[in-house]
Amino acid sequence: MPILNRIAEFHDEMTAWRRDFHAHPEIAFEEHRTSATVAAKLEEWGIEVHRGIAGTGVVGVLHGAGGPTGRSIGLRADMDALPMEEGNGFAHRSTVPGKMHGCGHDGHTTMLLGAAKYLAETRRFDGTVHFIFQPAEEGAGGGKRMVEEGLFRRFPCDMVFGLHNWPELEPGRMAVRSGPVMAGADKFEITVTGHGGHAALPHHTVDPVVVAAQMVLAIQTLVSRNVSPTEAGVVSVTQIQAGSAFNVIPGEVVLRGTVRALTNEVRTLLESGLRRIVDTLPAAFGAEASLNYIAGYPPTINAADPSELSAAVAATLLGTERVLRDVGPSMGAEDFAFMLNERPGSYAWIGQGGSALGCMLHNARYDFNDEILPIGASYWALLVETALPREDARAAAE
Repeated sequence: MPILNRIAEFHDEMTAWRRDFHAHPEIAFEEHRTSATVAAKLEEWGIEVHRGIAGTGVVGVLHGAGGPTGRSIGLRADMDALPMEEGNGFAHRSTVPGKMHGCGHDGHTTMLLGAAKYLAETRRFDGTVHFIFQPAEEGAGGGKRMVEEGLFRRFPCDMVFGLHNWPELEPGRMAVRSGPVMAGADKFEITVTGHGGHAALPHHTVDPVVVAAQMVLAIQTLVSRNVSPTEAGVVSVTQIQAGSAFNVIPGEVVLRGTVRALTNEVRTLLESGLRRIVDTLPAAFGAEASLNYIAGYPPTINAADPSELSAAVAATLLGTERVLRDVGPSMGAEDFAFMLNERPGSYAWIGQGGSALGCMLHNARYDFNDEILPIGASYWALLVETALPREDARAAAE
């Protein structure tokens, strides 16, 4: 198809961009080099550029051939890397110790840049497209901050779309569903306070280790005995910190973990259940406990109509049989959810390599598959041209 062929002509150029981003990873709100590179390329192509949104965020504004029409669409790519050491040895491996593009945001940024370059050349659409390059997706809430700083007030969008690579899908496939697609993710810290003493004289203590162990077991019932079997939720205790000597019962134990759910209703139910355990169970042992519950990303919930549009565009590009509509949601989290809370939209997955490439996200051996760069860029471009068709095309369709 023409879009894929035109974008394929600068595939090598996109590959060079992507590998440059990979070699120079920047973590949350530190994406100064990345955002400067993005802004410079957008300006080179004649796209209006706005910098400094959420610190290092960039928004490019491009009007179609007919200028602004009041119709608009937002396309979002995340830019940040992870605070982890890379295990690869190829030429474009990270040059920054302890930082790595282990989730493919280098590829996401590149695919959106490829679409921006193409759309700036052709402008075969009517209306306005906003290219949203977001910082700090990896746990720091850059999407939330962009929204709070007036993203959609400054850059109105009728719909907003996100795209993420997925290693479990082979190249040339995409997946999109309406409804929940990623979980909400919260954190908790429970401090259990007892009365420490000699391990040989436990009857003189209130052992917080025993209390904490009982709490861990009770926490396992929050999903199994409180959440409907047709709903999804996860509560995982991931850290237990206590004691400093083999013969001392400590006075305090700290439990930490995560709560995940696909709906806000289940999310609230699990938080309430956790608070109930903290408030009641320790007292039965003569101990006390406190809970610090930290709300994180809400569930990522795709709207129906934008998801149908996304799937139709993907089918046009790849063929209907290569677009998965019945894929299950992930219990991972994504701060694109904050944008979807403000505007209808959809978040899709693009096949990155399947089992042949071997690495899931957040793995020290992960690398983005450069072969899919033209597919992602073509999807973005066709999405804009489909969502914002030219007046003559709409008239012909009517």
